[in-house]
Amino acid sequence: MVEIGKYSELEVLREVDFGFYLDGGPLGEMLLPNNSVHGSCCVGDLIRVFIYLDSEDRLITTMEKPYVEVGQFALLRVAAVESVGAFMDWGLVKDLLVPFSEQKQPLNVGRSYIVYVYLDDKSDRIVASTKLDRFLNKTVPVYEHGEEVDLLIARRTDLGYNAIVNGDHWGVLYENQVFQRLDVGQRIKGYINKLRDDEKIDLLLEKPGYQKVDGMAGEIFDLLKENGGFLPVSSKSSPEEIHDLFGMSKKNFKKALGALYKKRMVLLDDDGIRQL
Repeated sequence: MVEIGKYSELEVLREVDFGFYLDGGPLGEMLLPNNSVHGSCCVGDLIRVFIYLDSEDRLITTMEKPYVEVGQFALLRVAAVESVGAFMDWGLVKDLLVPFSEQKQPLNVGRSYIVYVYLDDKSDRIVASTKLDRFLNKTVPVYEHGEEVDLLIARRTDLGYNAIVNGDHWGVLYENQVFQRLDVGQRIKGYINKLRDDEKIDLLLEKPGYQKVDGMAGEIFDLLKENGGFLPVSSKSSPEEIHDLFGMSKKNFKKALGALYKKRMVLLDDDGIRQL
């Protein structure tokens, strides 16, 4: 199906001085400008292009790759604010409009925000919104405990992080269960921990029951977090230094450190241990 705001494979119909015309099926012929062509392009070829509207609202195609398609969430940076709304850099020549009516709060130039990209029914223009809730699935989530899901980190909260689960539902990652740095806009694999009675989803970054950190490894990791994610000790440190800091033998320290390293929770440098 050929859709505005999506990728399609279209046949090249003919070449002109300023580009190529492609067969857009029910949407008619579409121009692929020369400055949007990458690699060879010949009449009769089937090529993968992204379909959108140019500055004069004409259907046009490109081989450039936007950061997001219609029907998706993404973190985008505000390039300009004008009389009709904010314009966001989404990787194409024509910036993406977020109308004032679709802004949860005023957007500022240079800052980045999570948006949902959709096709406006009235104008057929591709626009975006920061009012995320109305684009998420309102049905009761159906997931299995331990099921792997795709997460988009959407915002930092007092509890931890809110994440969009599989592009459909809100989920929560709790601060005390996150053992690595997370950034808004980051895409990462996660796991379903619990479907709550209020239909919200508790998430984990490690498969439930698999990456539990306890005992001596937990003590090391807790102290690491308390010290800003770095401790100036390593497996080369003296037994006395290790005992003074952790209250354990060097043998047990190396064993616990190895467990954290295998779980990709720490980085081992010559000058010390760093939290990942």
